Amino acid sequence: MKYTISEAAERTGYSAHTLRFYDREGLLPFVEKTPSGKRLFKEEDLEWIFLIDCLKQTGMSIKGIRQYIDWYIEGDETIPQRYEMFIALRIEAARQMASLQRVMDKLEYKCEFYREALASGTITAREERAYAATASAG
Repeated sequence: MKYTISEAAERTGYSAHTLRFYDREGLLPFVEKTPSGKRLFKEEDLEWIFLIDCLKQTGMSIKGIRQYIDWYIEGDETIPQRYEMFIALRIEAARQMASLQRVMDKLEYKCEFYREALASGTITAREERAYAATASAG
């Protein structure tokens, strides 16, 4: 089955503008075009769009995504480069997750602190600093 750009946008949740941008940037080299230039998306193209979004969420640049696509097109001889790329992305994602977990821990701690303050109806700045010092020590 083939989809127009508006249908592809609806199915992926990305705007037609974003899909056109991806295509102009060389990130969708497999998308067919009619003689009049209309894009026709296949299911595989939609999967590429989701992969592009995943790569973008890792912080990868458009240039880096294009490099990955070029490696894919080049074939099996670039498997080592693609593997190393994904290993590096996984390491960075794990680092980001650990950092976000530290943020979440602090937020949870502060929510509990203020829940208790709400229950008691008061808090002093000194108590908050002492509470925060205890939390950061753990």
